[in-house]
Amino acid sequence: MTDDVMTIRQMCEAFDVTPRTPRTLRFYEAKELLSPVRQGQRRLFTRRDRARLKLILRGKRFGFSLEELRQLLDLYDKGDQQHTQIARAYEVARARLAVMETQRNELEAAISDLREQMTWGERMLASLKNNRDAAE
Repeated sequence: MTDDVMTIRQMCEAFDVTPRTPRTLRFYEAKELLSPVRQGQRRLFTRRDRARLKLILRGKRFGFSLEELRQLLDLYDKGDQQHTQIARAYEVARARLAVMETQRNELEAAISDLREQMTWGERMLASLKNNRDAAE
């Protein structure tokens, strides 16, 4: 194997991904996110595929949909030195960040509410225990 191409197993090792990844890589291929070279039954992933997988994994971590990722990756070949791709990625990222910040704020509020309810519960349990102890 040359440095220019990698097998599925090598891709899994290089990206430190789970054993399910061969299936995931085939799924990404079916969704036209990756385009490995076929050599009989083997799939050989190029440097371009590795770069795309790195972006896919990062995008998934940020919560981008596969369709958003496919559209962004397709912009690479536009021929404008990636200007369109980077500009669109920035727009998608800004929108995703706004969603994530809203989710974080909602989660922080829910955590605060839950802590208050637990404090109330602790007081109630202590009060009930004191009442039961006093009755005995």
